Amino acid sequence: MNLADLIAHYGLAALFVGSGLEGETVVVFGGLMAHRGFFGFGPAVLAAAAGSFIADQIFFALGRRYRDTRLVRRIRERPGFRRALRTFERYPNLFIFGFRFVYGLRTVSPVAIGTTDVSAWRFVAVNAVAACTWAATFVSLGYLFSRSIEAVMGRLGPVEHWAIGAVGVALLLVLLIRFARRRRAGPLSGMEKD
Repeated sequence: MNLADLIAHYGLAALFVGSGLEGETVVVFGGLMAHRGFFGFGPAVLAAAAGSFIADQIFFALGRRYRDTRLVRRIRERPGFRRALRTFERYPNLFIFGFRFVYGLRTVSPVAIGTTDVSAWRFVAVNAVAACTWAATFVSLGYLFSRSIEAVMGRLGPVEHWAIGAVGVALLLVLLIRFARRRRAGPLSGMEKD
């Protein structure tokens, strides 16, 4: 069962969960399914926004709850983390609003923001607006470009599916090897150049 089948079978519940766990790809497919008539455009936006909002609130709460632990204190000393916090301190609302639109920052940013002194209510307010904007943007992309997405997916034969899978596995292996090397080299290796 592929991603489109999951959303088609489980509907808005899959879109809700997927938007919080996976992100843009699920939400774009949610827009495609809305275009096909599986559910309405408005409910798709609401499900995606709610899933994203709730996931980010959970990550923020985890950052807030565990910010004084030894592990988090050690991570906060890394140059990259400190630089991100300096950016947050200069543009807190913009950072809270924009992190979900930057690939690779979606999960770690609400945790990092939770370690700061920003009020929980401020995070809730900006996060709600950002989640709605993000959901509307990516559901709209899936909805508006549904025919193009379906055409590309339909042209992919079994060989292309295997090739895409092989590239994904190779990428995962490279990332695992890099992670293992960094762990062996020490907690701050790779961050020194930041």
